[in-house]
Amino acid sequence: MYHKIRLFKLRHKEPYCNFYKILGFYPQNIDVYEQACLHRSSSIRTEKGQWINNERLEFLGDAVLDAIVADIVFNEFESKKEGFLTNTRSKIVQREMLNQIALKIGLDKLIIASTHTSSHNNYIYGNAFEAFIGAIYIDRGYEVCKKFIQEKVIKPYINLNQVAKKEVNFKSKLIEWCQKNKVDITFTLIESFTDHDNNPIFQFQVIIGGISGGIGIGYTKKESQQNAAQMALKKIKSDKDFLQAILDSQTAKDKEEKEIDTGDTEEQISTEKEIQIENTMEKEYIPN
Repeated sequence: MYHKIRLFKLRHKEPYCNFYKILGFYPQNIDVYEQACLHRSSSIRTEKGQWINNERLEFLGDAVLDAIVADIVFNEFESKKEGFLTNTRSKIVQREMLNQIALKIGLDKLIIASTHTSSHNNYIYGNAFEAFIGAIYIDRGYEVCKKFIQEKVIKPYINLNQVAKKEVNFKSKLIEWCQKNKVDITFTLIESFTDHDNNPIFQFQVIIGGISGGIGIGYTKKESQQNAAQMALKKIKSDKDFLQAILDSQTAKDKEEKEIDTGDTEEQISTEKEIQIENTMEKEYIPN
């Protein structure tokens, strides 16, 4: 009753109205929502002089969001196996998706950040969204938080069936391909530096079978590795010479083993290698 009377008096005040438009309900503890909108660059202190931002709430919201999306996906796809469910969840909670959701629900208009923060470093929106989920969890608990995700995020903005079919994890796809073809793969950090706005930039190279598959650049290690993997997948799909080169390490091993075990000739092994390359080029599904 106390909360109802208090909210009745405050619901016409601007901060409460702003959050109500996004949430569909009035906050009981508005302070935690306001903190969720504070980027670390905002340089805001408490009355006691402590720096305050949304990073702790982001940590909490990340875990809560994972649990809720897993809950939703688990019940939506009753007959699907663990790998499918894990992959679908990862597509929904990936940073690019969260950035888009934050913009669609209007959360970006409430974020407080330094004017010097680079506009292309829009991960602040996805991070703030996770912090916002953490705020809902603290303010109203798991069930209200789950309802918000279902009614205000999934239903209007995310088609679960389309997301499940969409291939976005290029690194996972490349690792799967290398395992299938018994080819070694490593991601190596070439360098890291900052741009003129002091945002970190990472440059990764993917090595496949001892050969460079591509170099990716991004504002996170994950993003740069994904970009490098995407480049390598395109080369595997379109460049027959590149594909042949990275399969040589496997072919050399197969040649030695077959000569010992079955006495296959070099010509037979060479023919088998050509067939393997052609089949890989034509039948292996790799996203554009």
